[in-house]
Amino acid sequence: MGRLRVIGVVVVAAATGAALAGCSGQDEAKDPAAVAAAAKASASAVAARKAAQLKSRAATAAQVRANELGQIPVLMYHRIVEKPGTQDDRTPKQFRTELERLAKENYVPVTAAEYVTGRIDIPAGKHPVVLTFDDSSPSQFDLDGMGVPKPGTAVAILEEVAKRHPGFRPVATLYVTRDMFGKASPEEGAEMLTWLRDKGFDIGNHTRDHKNLRGKPEDQVASEIAAGHKLITDLIPSKPVTLALPYGNQPSTKTWGLKGTSGSVTYDYGGVFLAGYTPAESPFSKKFDPVGIPRIRSMDKTGDCAKFCSTAWLDWLQAHPDERYTSDGDVNTVAFPKFKSPFALKRFSDRILAY
Repeated sequence: MGRLRVIGVVVVAAATGAALAGCSGQDEAKDPAAVAAAAKASASAVAARKAAQLKSRAATAAQVRANELGQIPVLMYHRIVEKPGTQDDRTPKQFRTELERLAKENYVPVTAAEYVTGRIDIPAGKHPVVLTFDDSSPSQFDLDGMGVPKPGTAVAILEEVAKRHPGFRPVATLYVTRDMFGKASPEEGAEMLTWLRDKGFDIGNHTRDHKNLRGKPEDQVASEIAAGHKLITDLIPSKPVTLALPYGNQPSTKTWGLKGTSGSVTYDYGGVFLAGYTPAESPFSKKFDPVGIPRIRSMDKTGDCAKFCSTAWLDWLQAHPDERYTSDGDVNTVAFPKFKSPFALKRFSDRILAY
C-alpha cells in the first residue's frame, strides 16, 4: 500500500509539473511584445499582398490602356422594319450590320441601369455600349407561342449576333409606353416585361402617354413620369432606374425628370436620357450629368447624320481610342491614366486605380 501511495504522489507531482509547464508556455504566448510583433508581421504580410495585387491590377490596366473616364456611346433606336417610314427607323439588315460592327470593335452591351449606377462589368480592353429602344414597338420585341423572340425583331437579331460573338452580351434597355409592344391586355404586357427582365434586359420609363414635357408645370411633369413608372411596376416587381424623355425634351427644371412624386407614386432615377448627338460621359467622371445624358441616333453618314449619328460617332471613337471608355476588367476599380485624376468624381475615390 505504501509503495502505491508513493507512486500516486509521483504521478500527481508529474501531472502538476506538466500543467505548470503548460501554463508557462501560455504565458509566453500571451506576452504583449510577442503578440504585438505577430500582429505587426501579419499586417505587413496583408499589406504586401494588397500592394502586389494593386501592382498587378495597375499593370493590367496599363497593358489594355484602360480609361474608365472615357466616353460611352448610348445608341438610340425606334422601329426595326423592312420599309422605314421615318428617319428614326432602321431595317433589320442595318441593325444587324451595326451590331456586327460593335462586336468586331470590342464593344460589349450594358444596360442603362448598369451604366448610370457604375456597374460596368465587362472584360479588360473592352468598351461598353448602351443599346436603347424607345416607344415599345412590336418590331423591337415579340414572342411566338413557345416564348421565343420572333425572327426579325430587334431582340431576336441581338440574340443571333451574340451567339456568333461570344462575350457580346444580348442585353439592352427598352423604354416602354402604354403601347407595350402592341399588346392589349395587362397579362400580355406582364408576360413581355417578365421575359425581358429574366433575360437580363432593362425596362426604362418613357412616360405612359409620350407627351412633350417641355413647358409644363411641375405637377404635370411628375404626373406623366409617375404614370409611366406605375405602368411598369404594376406589371413586374421591378422599378425602372432611368427615364428617356419623350422627344428628348427636358422640363423647365431639369431635376423634375430625375425625382418627383405624384399621388402615391414616387420616382428617384439614376439618370435621364435625351435624344442628343454625342457620346455620353463616364458615370465616374465629373462631366457626367445625370439629368441630361445624350444619346446617338442610329443612322448612316448622310445629311445631318454625316457628323452626328451612330456611324459617324463610331468612326470617330475608333479613330480616337484614348477618348472612349476602355475597361480594366475589374468592376470594383475605376482605372485611368494618372494625369486624368482631376476629372474623377470624389465619391469613387475608394475605387480609383490611377496608373
